[in-house]
Amino acid sequence: MSNAVMATEQTLHDLYRDHSGWLEGWLRRRIGNACDAADLSQDTFLRLLASSQQVADLREPRAYLATVGTRLLANLYKRRSLEQAYLNALAALPEDCAPSPEQRWLLLEALQALDELLDGLPSAVRRAFLWSQLEGLGYQQIAERLRVSERTIKRYMAQAYEHCLLLVL
Repeated sequence: MSNAVMATEQTLHDLYRDHSGWLEGWLRRRIGNACDAADLSQDTFLRLLASSQQVADLREPRAYLATVGTRLLANLYKRRSLEQAYLNALAALPEDCAPSPEQRWLLLEALQALDELLDGLPSAVRRAFLWSQLEGLGYQQIAERLRVSERTIKRYMAQAYEHCLLLVL
Protein backbone atom coordinates (compact mmCIF):
# COMPACT_ATOMS: atom_id res chain seq x y z
CA MET A 1 0.00 0.00 0.00
CA SER A 2 1.43 3.40 -0.98
CA ASN A 3 2.21 6.12 1.52
CA ALA A 4 -0.40 8.40 -0.08
CA VAL A 5 -3.17 5.80 0.37
CA MET A 6 -2.12 5.15 3.94
CA ALA A 7 -2.07 8.89 4.67
CA THR A 8 -5.59 9.29 3.21
CA GLU A 9 -6.88 6.37 5.27
CA GLN A 10 -5.33 7.81 8.42
CA THR A 11 -6.83 11.24 7.70
CA LEU A 12 -10.26 9.70 7.17
CA HIS A 13 -9.86 7.68 10.36
CA ASP A 14 -8.92 10.86 12.26
CA LEU A 15 -11.87 12.73 10.76
CA TYR A 16 -14.23 9.93 11.79
CA ARG A 17 -12.77 9.72 15.30
CA ASP A 18 -12.91 13.49 15.83
CA HIS A 19 -16.30 14.26 14.28
CA SER A 20 -18.56 11.18 14.08
CA GLY A 21 -19.98 11.68 17.58
CA TRP A 22 -20.63 15.34 16.89
CA LEU A 23 -22.32 14.56 13.54
CA GLU A 24 -24.52 11.85 15.04
CA GLY A 25 -25.63 14.19 17.83
CA TRP A 26 -26.24 16.99 15.36
CA LEU A 27 -28.41 14.71 13.21
CA ARG A 28 -30.22 13.29 16.26
CA ARG A 29 -31.27 16.80 17.30
CA ARG A 30 -32.71 17.40 13.85
CA ILE A 31 -34.39 14.05 13.32
CA GLY A 32 -35.28 13.08 16.88
CA ASN A 33 -34.35 9.44 16.35
CA ALA A 34 -31.03 7.97 17.49
CA CYS A 35 -31.12 4.98 15.12
CA ASP A 36 -31.77 7.06 12.01
CA ALA A 37 -29.15 9.58 13.14
CA ALA A 38 -26.58 6.80 13.51
CA ASP A 39 -27.43 5.44 10.05
CA LEU A 40 -27.23 8.87 8.44
CA SER A 41 -23.94 9.59 10.19
CA GLN A 42 -22.44 6.37 8.82
CA ASP A 43 -23.85 7.11 5.36
CA THR A 44 -22.23 10.55 5.49
CA PHE A 45 -18.80 9.05 6.10
CA LEU A 46 -19.41 6.42 3.42
CA ARG A 47 -20.21 9.21 0.96
CA LEU A 48 -17.00 10.96 1.92
CA LEU A 49 -15.05 7.74 1.48
CA ALA A 50 -16.59 7.14 -1.95
CA SER A 51 -16.27 10.73 -3.15
CA SER A 52 -13.38 12.29 -4.95
CA GLN A 53 -13.17 14.92 -2.20
CA GLN A 54 -9.70 14.96 -0.70
CA VAL A 55 -10.24 14.47 3.02
CA ALA A 56 -7.02 16.25 3.90
CA ASP A 57 -8.18 19.36 1.99
CA LEU A 58 -11.27 19.93 4.15
CA ARG A 59 -10.88 23.30 5.85
CA GLU A 60 -14.16 23.11 7.75
CA PRO A 61 -14.87 19.40 8.25
CA ARG A 62 -17.95 19.90 10.40
CA ALA A 63 -19.52 22.25 7.88
CA TYR A 64 -18.82 19.74 5.11
CA LEU A 65 -20.18 16.83 7.14
CA ALA A 66 -23.27 18.84 8.11
CA THR A 67 -23.92 19.66 4.45
CA VAL A 68 -23.68 16.02 3.39
CA GLY A 69 -25.74 14.95 6.42
CA THR A 70 -28.43 17.52 5.61
CA ARG A 71 -28.70 16.23 2.05
CA LEU A 72 -28.98 12.65 3.26
CA LEU A 73 -31.64 13.73 5.77
CA ALA A 74 -33.61 15.43 2.98
CA ASN A 75 -33.34 12.22 0.92
CA LEU A 76 -34.62 10.21 3.91
CA TYR A 77 -37.66 12.46 4.30
CA LYS A 78 -38.31 12.37 0.57
CA ARG A 79 -38.07 8.56 0.49
CA ARG A 80 -40.42 8.23 3.46
CA SER A 81 -42.92 10.58 1.84
CA LEU A 82 -42.79 8.51 -1.34
CA GLU A 83 -43.26 5.31 0.66
CA GLN A 84 -46.25 6.79 2.49
CA ALA A 85 -47.87 7.92 -0.76
CA TYR A 86 -47.35 4.42 -2.15
CA LEU A 87 -48.85 2.79 0.95
CA ASN A 88 -51.83 5.16 0.77
CA ALA A 89 -52.39 4.19 -2.86
CA LEU A 90 -52.18 0.50 -1.93
CA ALA A 91 -54.71 0.96 0.87
CA ALA A 92 -57.19 2.35 -1.65
CA LEU A 93 -56.99 -0.79 -3.82
CA PRO A 94 -59.50 -3.62 -3.46
CA GLU A 95 -57.95 -6.51 -1.55
CA ASP A 96 -57.98 -8.88 -4.54
CA CYS A 97 -56.02 -6.32 -6.63
CA ALA A 98 -53.35 -5.61 -4.02
CA PRO A 99 -49.84 -6.76 -4.97
CA SER A 100 -47.98 -9.35 -2.94
CA PRO A 101 -45.35 -8.19 -0.42
CA GLU A 102 -42.62 -9.08 -2.92
CA GLN A 103 -44.33 -7.08 -5.68
CA ARG A 104 -44.80 -4.17 -3.28
CA TRP A 105 -41.10 -4.16 -2.48
CA LEU A 106 -40.14 -4.27 -6.17
CA LEU A 107 -42.58 -1.48 -7.00
CA LEU A 108 -41.31 0.67 -4.15
CA GLU A 109 -37.71 0.11 -5.24
CA ALA A 110 -38.65 1.09 -8.81
CA LEU A 111 -40.42 4.22 -7.57
CA GLN A 112 -37.40 5.22 -5.51
CA ALA A 113 -35.07 4.64 -8.46
CA LEU A 114 -37.33 6.73 -10.69
CA ASP A 115 -37.48 9.47 -8.06
CA GLU A 116 -33.68 9.53 -7.81
CA LEU A 117 -33.36 9.55 -11.59
CA LEU A 118 -35.64 12.58 -11.91
CA ASP A 119 -34.11 14.40 -8.95
CA GLY A 120 -32.77 17.75 -10.03
CA LEU A 121 -35.38 18.40 -12.69
CA PRO A 122 -37.67 21.40 -12.23
CA SER A 123 -41.06 20.50 -10.79
CA ALA A 124 -43.03 21.21 -13.96
CA VAL A 125 -40.64 19.10 -16.06
CA ARG A 126 -40.93 16.19 -13.61
CA ARG A 127 -44.73 16.36 -13.62
CA ALA A 128 -44.91 16.54 -17.40
CA PHE A 129 -42.60 13.55 -17.75
CA LEU A 130 -44.44 11.48 -15.14
CA TRP A 131 -47.88 12.29 -16.57
CA SER A 132 -46.65 11.28 -20.00
CA GLN A 133 -44.95 8.07 -18.92
CA LEU A 134 -47.16 6.86 -16.09
CA GLU A 135 -50.60 8.15 -17.07
CA GLY A 136 -50.13 8.09 -20.83
CA LEU A 137 -51.25 11.69 -21.27
CA GLY A 138 -50.56 13.44 -24.54
CA TYR A 139 -48.66 16.70 -24.79
CA GLN A 140 -51.84 18.74 -25.24
CA GLN A 141 -53.43 17.25 -22.11
CA ILE A 142 -50.26 17.93 -20.11
CA ALA A 143 -50.10 21.47 -21.46
CA GLU A 144 -53.67 22.08 -20.29
CA ARG A 145 -52.91 20.70 -16.82
CA LEU A 146 -49.79 22.83 -16.45
CA ARG A 147 -51.35 25.84 -18.21
CA VAL A 148 -48.50 26.18 -20.67
CA SER A 149 -48.17 25.76 -24.42
CA GLU A 150 -47.72 22.42 -26.13
CA ARG A 151 -44.37 23.69 -27.42
CA THR A 152 -43.26 24.18 -23.79
CA ILE A 153 -44.25 20.58 -23.03
CA LYS A 154 -42.11 19.39 -25.93
CA ARG A 155 -39.16 21.29 -24.44
CA TYR A 156 -39.91 19.83 -21.00
CA MET A 157 -39.99 16.30 -22.38
CA ALA A 158 -36.74 16.81 -24.28
CA GLN A 159 -35.16 18.14 -21.09
CA ALA A 160 -36.40 15.15 -19.07
CA TYR A 161 -35.22 12.59 -21.65
CA GLU A 162 -31.82 14.27 -21.90
CA HIS A 163 -31.51 14.32 -18.09
CA CYS A 164 -32.34 10.61 -17.85
CA LEU A 165 -29.99 9.63 -20.67
CA LEU A 166 -27.09 11.57 -19.20
CA LEU A 167 -27.56 9.86 -15.83
CA VAL A 168 -27.93 6.38 -17.29
CA LEU A 169 -24.91 6.63 -19.56
